[in-house]
Amino acid sequence: MIPSGGLSADHQSWVHPRYPFFLPVKVLSRVFRGKFVAGLKRAFSEGKLLFPGSLKGLTEQKAFHAFLRPLFRQDWVVYAKRPFGGPEHVLHYLARYTHRVAISNHRIVNLADGNVTFRWKDYAHNSKQRLMTVTAEEFLRRFLLHTLPRGFVRIRFCGFLANRRRRELLPLCRQLLAAAPLTRASTPRLGPKTSGSWICPRCGGTMALIEKLTPQQARRRSAERESLVDTS
Repeated sequence: MIPSGGLSADHQSWVHPRYPFFLPVKVLSRVFRGKFVAGLKRAFSEGKLLFPGSLKGLTEQKAFHAFLRPLFRQDWVVYAKRPFGGPEHVLHYLARYTHRVAISNHRIVNLADGNVTFRWKDYAHNSKQRLMTVTAEEFLRRFLLHTLPRGFVRIRFCGFLANRRRRELLPLCRQLLAAAPLTRASTPRLGPKTSGSWICPRCGGTMALIEKLTPQQARRRSAERESLVDTS
């Protein structure tokens, strides 16, 4: 989860996001397109795709890549919208996965003769409660699928929510949010130049010059990014 804004570099103000949604839908559609096509290419190289009938010609690698190439000439439609229940509903939904085990004790009905019987919800038939009986080994296998690999954690905090700085920065965030206006900033422009450096108009920090591009170079870079086949 990403907070809507953050502290400025000098911790003197709260920086609001430029957009009402944390990820622009057009960017999301391009990333999804790249990931999807990359998955197709990977499945093709592993021999997991079948091409029956008129699609048999796509078994050739050159023909398959030629089939994929036009996919990047069209904008894909990826639909994103606000949750129906609001942010609290999202938090409750996530909490069921982050603060609970794979199955609670009250769902286990019986354990006998090396078998486990438990309740499950059949969403395909109006969420009807049903019983399922599996061997103890199969039950353990399914349960361990929900166990994170070594070194992984369900929740990792960073930034002003990190454990080392939370006590200091959270009260400061609340104080700045109470004082900061809720208006969203417009598209940023370069701030005044002082001592040979540009100052960021949002956070007041020094902006480091990485590269200078002419308008023609910027358009060429943008066209090159559009033509990339694999954005993963």
